[in-house]
Amino acid sequence: MSTSPQGRPDRGGRGDTAETSVWTVACASCGRTNRVPAAAQGSPRCGNCRAPLPWIAEAGDADFGEVAEQASLPVLVDLWATWCGPCRMVSPALERVAKDLAGRIKLVKVDVDKSPALARRFKVQAVPTLLILDHGRPIARQSGAAPANALRQWVDESLSASHGPADPATRRPR
Repeated sequence: MSTSPQGRPDRGGRGDTAETSVWTVACASCGRTNRVPAAAQGSPRCGNCRAPLPWIAEAGDADFGEVAEQASLPVLVDLWATWCGPCRMVSPALERVAKDLAGRIKLVKVDVDKSPALARRFKVQAVPTLLILDHGRPIARQSGAAPANALRQWVDESLSASHGPADPATRRPR
């Protein structure tokens, strides 16, 4: 599957694991296209200018632990379904939040129809359901669609409650 610079999945026809799931993202600072893996240490940076990149990945029952729970950054989990209209409406807003908070959060999308064990584990009764995980531990939960500014506020408040106020110099929680 090919990709666009705006951030689309690239599986290279090799399967659906974290090792092969890669998103192609254009750097907001210099415009250079970068490949961002679903699972890695640290957080992604532009290979050209070293600016933080948005980290967006897909995960399922088999690779959620590696992609989301072992992430060094807080993870915004989008539990969604292809047939859900509000899910399709909120997806661009979540990607906007991931871009705005590049270097501070990771967005992981989980299709609940393809990942029934995760849907059961997180007791998903409605989609979209959004979670924020910190080192694999849920710290916030929200159901339903919302605009990007409301989602950004929810993420900021959830991270502040969990970590305290952000350090203005690094934009990371203190």
